[in-house]
Formats: sequence, C-alpha cells, structure tokens
Amino acid sequence: MGYAFTLDDVAFLRSADGVAALRACAGLELSERSRLRDVATAREIVGVRAPAVLETLLLRRRARDKLAGAEDWLLTDDALQQATPTVVARHRAERLAGRDVHDVTCSIGADLVELRRTANRCLGSDLDPVRVAMARHNVPDAVVVRADALRPVSRHTVIVADPARRDARGRRRWNPADFVPALDELRQAYAQRDLVVKCAPGIDPDAVPWANERELVSLDGQVREACLWRGSVATAKRRATVLRSDGTSWSVTEDEPDECPVGEPGEWIIDPDGAVVRAGLVRHYAARHGLWQLDEHIAYLTGDRPPPGTRAFEIREFGRYREKDLRATLRRLGIGRVEILVRGLDIDPNTLRPRLKLSGDDDATVVLTRIGRSPTAFVCRAHRIP
Repeated sequence: MGYAFTLDDVAFLRSADGVAALRACAGLELSERSRLRDVATAREIVGVRAPAVLETLLLRRRARDKLAGAEDWLLTDDALQQATPTVVARHRAERLAGRDVHDVTCSIGADLVELRRTANRCLGSDLDPVRVAMARHNVPDAVVVRADALRPVSRHTVIVADPARRDARGRRRWNPADFVPALDELRQAYAQRDLVVKCAPGIDPDAVPWANERELVSLDGQVREACLWRGSVATAKRRATVLRSDGTSWSVTEDEPDECPVGEPGEWIIDPDGAVVRAGLVRHYAARHGLWQLDEHIAYLTGDRPPPGTRAFEIREFGRYREKDLRATLRRLGIGRVEILVRGLDIDPNTLRPRLKLSGDDDATVVLTRIGRSPTAFVCRAHRIP
C-alpha cells in the first residue's frame, strides 16, 4: 500500500512551496538502492513533508506510460492502479461527445479529464475528500464536488462510474455485490438514467442483465476492461473495441454477419485480439476478414491473407501433436527459440519448453490446439502485419 495522503498534504503540494519542493527533489534517483539516501536528502530539503513529496514523484513517474499529461498531477497509489489509461478514457469520452456527463466516481480525474474535452457539460464527484482535492488540481476546468455515488446530485446527465474492485489490503474483488459502490445499488440509484460502468474484463454477463451493451476493450493487445452501457448510450448488445497507443482503433459488434465456415488450415493462423474473444465475436471478426475456423469450439482462425494490424502466424508445418514428433521437427528445422501458444489442450508451455531440448539458430512459434478430437501442432513464423 502506498503513502496515505491527507488534505494538508494536498494543500502543501498545490502551494508554491510544494511546487518548489517537488522541483528540488525531482532529480533524485528514487530506486530501491537509493531509498535511504533519497529519504535523507528529501528530509533535508522539505522536512516533514518528505514522504508526500517522494510518493508524488514516484507516482508521477509510474503514471507516464498510463496517463497522458500527468507530469504535474497529484495521485495516490490505489487511484493510479485503478485509473483508466488515457487512450481508453479518450475512447469512452468520444462515445459520449456532446452529452451532459456526470462521473460519480471521478477519483483523481483520469476519466474526467477526457470527458471534460468532449462533453457538453461535465461534472465530477467522489466521496473521498483527498481524491476530490486531487481531481480539482488535475482537472482545474471541471466542476468537482464531494458526493456519495449512490446519492444523485445531478439531473439529466449520463452517469459514468468506475466502482472500486480492491479491498483495503489491495486484493481484487470479483463479486459485483462487493464492488464499491455495488453494481446493483448503482443501477438502482440511477434507474431512469443512461449509465456507463467500467468493470473488470471477466465480469459474468449474467450478473449484469440490466446492461444493454457489454463492450470489451483492449489496448495494445491487452484486454483492459469491460464497459457496461445502459439506455440511449448503448448502440450494440456486444462490442469488441481494439485500441492502440498510436491512435489507431477498430470495433466489431454482434450486428455484423457471422457466417464463418470450419475448414482445413490455410496459409496462416490468426489469434484474434482478446477483446474479440471475450466478447464472443470471433465468428463476426472472421466473417469480416474472410477467415474460417479450425474448430467451431476453438478461437483460433485460419486463412490465406491475415487482417491488417494483427500479429499472425505463417504456417511452416503442421500435424498431429505428439511431443516426440514436435521435438524432432524443431530439431530438423534448427529451432533454438520457441514461443508456445496453447488453446483447447491441457498443456503448460513453461513445462513443455525445456522438454523440447531446443538447439539451433532459428526461432519459431508453436501453436498447439485441438481440431475435433485431434491434438494438432503448428510450427509457424510470427509476423506483425502492418
């Protein structure tokens, strides 16, 4: 757990003295090996405020790859962990462009800063007074008030919420009833309002039957969240959205065709983005790009032309999977480094890899999967398709 900031800490960090203290300590190494030296130096410079200054500098460094423009932000460790990455927050804000929006769990303002740029009018609120003070600093041109998310303080706004999913010890909560605020209580508090709720990607759709749309969102190949949309803001029952840090993005929804045959392997294997898989839209994605399935129950796709912007695997050889046969094939091909992908088989890549006794100068990706009842091994070359 990180340092527990107080309102006095926030007031100091926002003051001219605080800004000067942060600037004076900005050159410290702030590593494990330099901890004692850094603490001693900071105490000499800022005295009793050293812990707040050092924690702020550490958090700002950690935030660089997650939150754009956060170089001067005030943050807490817990808030940074749960904060929505800027690219994802921007996508959500764009879907709400022109609306009146109320972020009822605004925390330090990671979503609020993007909503403020696109919304017609924007309000942020949080129950934690420290986070309210930080949000006012981080998003100075937004209105931020202290309020309980379950006690509405706005009218005719789209409600955006990001319930806390960790307990006091930092452990994840998996039951929606244990979120803070609980999902059903949030739904009831805004029964007649458009509602947008950020959740963990693994949330059970049966636990949120009130959601008109469930959007799975990935960023740079990692599934980041499930976003639940209710009311007029929902535009599809299921959606997968794939975002990249370079600004490119695409989506697929269940409204698209899903005619997808099952057939023999083509020239390539395509592993759909995790957002597509979790949203149950593999067939829709395949139909869009002229691909087909190796097995109707397995998410791997195949085809003769991989979609753009994907990591795809060019098939070199394939056949029924037997460990000794795979070992012999890799030895014959001179494979010394191997990536192992598994779907539909009970195989641990980390256990299998040393048993393959690799030696050689080439590398390969091995895809292990099931076609019907037959375990199958594909030896491939991985490519990033532009």
